[in-house]
Amino acid sequence: MSHWTILCDFDGTISVEDITDSLLERFGRPGWQALEQAWKRGEIGSRDCMAQQVGLLDASDAELDAHLDNMMIDRAFPAFVAATREAGVPLTVLSDGLDYAIRRVLGQHGLDDLPIIANSLEAVGESGWRLDFPHGRPNCRSGNCKCASAGDAHAERKRVLLIGDGTSDFCVAGEADLVFAKHRLIEHCRSAGIPYVPITGFADALELLPTLLAGELATHGRDAAPASSQQVA
Repeated sequence: MSHWTILCDFDGTISVEDITDSLLERFGRPGWQALEQAWKRGEIGSRDCMAQQVGLLDASDAELDAHLDNMMIDRAFPAFVAATREAGVPLTVLSDGLDYAIRRVLGQHGLDDLPIIANSLEAVGESGWRLDFPHGRPNCRSGNCKCASAGDAHAERKRVLLIGDGTSDFCVAGEADLVFAKHRLIEHCRSAGIPYVPITGFADALELLPTLLAGELATHGRDAAPASSQQVA
């Protein structure tokens, strides 16, 4: 069994587009855009933003499922999952998005058995929805405290590889031993001195995995040496 564990973001990392934004654009009643802008300005946290936005969704179960069934994921992700399983590296989908949506999309590719830590989407009546936060923390403004998951992995003497792309990954990136970073997360890791390797998608991650597990992967950031495969002290 490897001493690494992988925590992988979903929206914009595994999925080609942000699933929550896609649902809001298709089914959201007026007002969700103003909440989005308030979150971007830092006036509210993602937990408050998403709870109110999900409350504005107007879609039946069938409509929601039909929309989700058209969502695409990175073509190389299934092969990456297969490689991690062969290598004995646990992979958990760690998202500040919607658990039901994630499982539905992954199910189209036979991957709904992956562990998923995300916010809980529940139907209300015929076309309403609400969001619960089973993985939130009182001192965290996010719906899902990703840092807590990294802390749990370290408590089990695991080294954490984070794979992510954006704002919801900024905080946990500082808790990871290494980051495979896309998009905005690249600049965040660079400016914060966090050890990272830039990727464009899971084809890159799949190519890098054997070198990482061999302890020979050179990184950017404060740790210029190869990422060690040894246990966390």
